[in-house]
Amino acid sequence: MATLKACSALVTGANRGLGLEMVKQLLEAHCSKIFAACRDPDGTNSEALRQLAKEHPGVITMVQLDVADPNSIKESAKKVGSLLGKNGLNLIINNAAVLPQKTMWTTTVEDMINTFNTNVIGPLFVIREYLPYLQAAAKASGKPGMSCDKAAVINISTDASSMVIMPSLPEPFPLFPYSISKAGLNMLTVYTARDLKADEILCISLHPGWVKTDMGGDQAPINTRQSVEGILSVIGSLTEKQHGGFLDYTGKTMPW
Repeated sequence: MATLKACSALVTGANRGLGLEMVKQLLEAHCSKIFAACRDPDGTNSEALRQLAKEHPGVITMVQLDVADPNSIKESAKKVGSLLGKNGLNLIINNAAVLPQKTMWTTTVEDMINTFNTNVIGPLFVIREYLPYLQAAAKASGKPGMSCDKAAVINISTDASSMVIMPSLPEPFPLFPYSISKAGLNMLTVYTARDLKADEILCISLHPGWVKTDMGGDQAPINTRQSVEGILSVIGSLTEKQHGGFLDYTGKTMPW
């Protein structure tokens, strides 16, 4: 298991797929405060997360957060802030995303706008609204350098965002709006790393692999358990040396 020792973490898109598995494995890693954020906590797609939160009421807090709605992000930050102590928030995992299966020729204006709203603009405003809690955690740690145990933002990206990899990447389904939006997310990582360096808040992009989920499909070679085990192991070992980088779930450096 990972060496991750974060005391508090926020996971977006936590009701299914990778997000739900992240919540489960953060529990196994003895994370003391897990804020499991999703668009519709009361919906049918959140039943498994509700059950998990019911079983661990002192650890998991479900948070209503629609990353495509700035007001929802703001309200969620108020709720989480009211539940955090002076030690702040150690870790944000920007996991929520959408993947409309459209090509360059079939994508619509609405597809592009909705994908950017969720995959790029949402993570931007999550970082901005939760920044005071990350800053509090960084100051409270009393540790030099950077780590996910101190304060960090992990942006879940994809190999399909890589301008080196994408031209020769086999596409199991059309990825046009998704890959372009994730390339934008990678640039957000670069800016965030630059602008939060002085606060010693670590930020990277991370490719979780091609995973068997509703989004990834049945052809994917790895399951959520394997992916998240790798993700937590990688982020648990991060230092300032990887700050602003792009890695995959095995720790391999990805080309931009």
